[in-house]
Amino acid sequence: MNSKMSDRRGFLKRSAALAGLAAFANGKALASVTPGLVTGVADTKLGVTPDEPTIQDLLYGGRSSYEKTIAIPSIGTLGATGLRTLTPLQDTIGVITPAPYHYLVQGDTHIPNIDPSKHTLIIHGMVDRPTVFTMEELKRLPSVSRVHFLECTGNSGLAHYKTLLQDLKKGRKDVSVIQGVHGRTSTSEWTGVLLSVLLKEVGVQKGATWFVAEGGDIQAELHAKSIPLAKGMDDVMIAYGQNGEAIRREQGYPIRLFCPGFQGVCSVKHVSSIKLVDKAYMMQREITAYTNLKPNGMASRYESQVGPKSLITFPSDAHKLPGTGFYELSGIAWCGRGKIARVEVTVDGGRTWKDANLQQPIFSKAWTRFRLPWTWNGAETVIASRCTNEFGELQSTMEGLAKLWGDDVTPHIPAAEIERWWANTNIAEFLNNPIQFWTVKTDGSVADATYAPLYKLPV
Repeated sequence: MNSKMSDRRGFLKRSAALAGLAAFANGKALASVTPGLVTGVADTKLGVTPDEPTIQDLLYGGRSSYEKTIAIPSIGTLGATGLRTLTPLQDTIGVITPAPYHYLVQGDTHIPNIDPSKHTLIIHGMVDRPTVFTMEELKRLPSVSRVHFLECTGNSGLAHYKTLLQDLKKGRKDVSVIQGVHGRTSTSEWTGVLLSVLLKEVGVQKGATWFVAEGGDIQAELHAKSIPLAKGMDDVMIAYGQNGEAIRREQGYPIRLFCPGFQGVCSVKHVSSIKLVDKAYMMQREITAYTNLKPNGMASRYESQVGPKSLITFPSDAHKLPGTGFYELSGIAWCGRGKIARVEVTVDGGRTWKDANLQQPIFSKAWTRFRLPWTWNGAETVIASRCTNEFGELQSTMEGLAKLWGDDVTPHIPAAEIERWWANTNIAEFLNNPIQFWTVKTDGSVADATYAPLYKLPV
């Protein structure tokens, strides 16, 4: 017999014997410690501590009782109508958002529980063969799984910062800029059938240029959205899966129209109807909201693609550094067009910028995790990140965005008027992607330095 093989078998035997002894080390055999796993008894406790889960608990799993991170109710909504929660960006790791942390924007207090066996999707309008698809039929078609972010149109808007200040004045303790202002974004792996597959099945008629997607629950808030047909033929999907399981009820179960890279309002929940048309329809969302009003009174509609955006999530204003020394700065970057190609970080208020390390793999239209080693000497400083996508589009400052929406469009309007409009309007809130500056103070606390200056607040 080969001596090496003999030695290997001997090692395995000795290891098995040691493992057997370990099972009895605490005076109980494995079968007696975890009889539920052996006998199928579902209600047997594991271990010795009172909060140990039962086997029944483990059938879906749970987290340690020491982990306290949660999605919090949205700022300004406690006691109000509507269901809104915010993703805890300050505690995220990697790029996938656990489904329980995924942000939620619901215009009313009703989240439907739709029977998938009764739910259907009709595709009609300017098509050759109007067709009704059942859930079973959709799941029989070729599917894709793709990692993409979703972001509320108003995420990072100034109105959210103003509301956060109001909540703080009322004594609310669980809010921060990183979660309260920026927490309406999440990233998941979405699974479903590409809309292009369904459109080829029904036959698109000449002249169709848009489609109107409509949600399917009559008890929930009425919601429909006009979307360019070119987008529908590209990467839009009818999603029925999220992070390896069925899409969550609050995220649109049993199916959701998912538009990668577009503002969240385009990803219609509980989608039941897709109508192909020859022009954009003026739906409720285009009339009453999700429209940027310029200082000259002109409205800009149907702007859906999210621009380059990044945030340092650690440290942020939800943290306090315990002392000087080494830290790893970490954050997320994303863009509605292509992949993130570069993230730069400043630790000296923007005087110099260093390239951060990007976590692989990098997905298109998804969060990209970045990191940078940093040694803090205890002095007050300002940190920030900025990102560039693969097409060379660079994230802007708040001042740059003000010029984009004001000075560059209407140069005759005085700068003071632009600033007054920018700081006070509740309408210019959409697709906001400014560079977020954080002030790290000498005591280790971290404060916002992007929004506060607009209100002449100390940073």
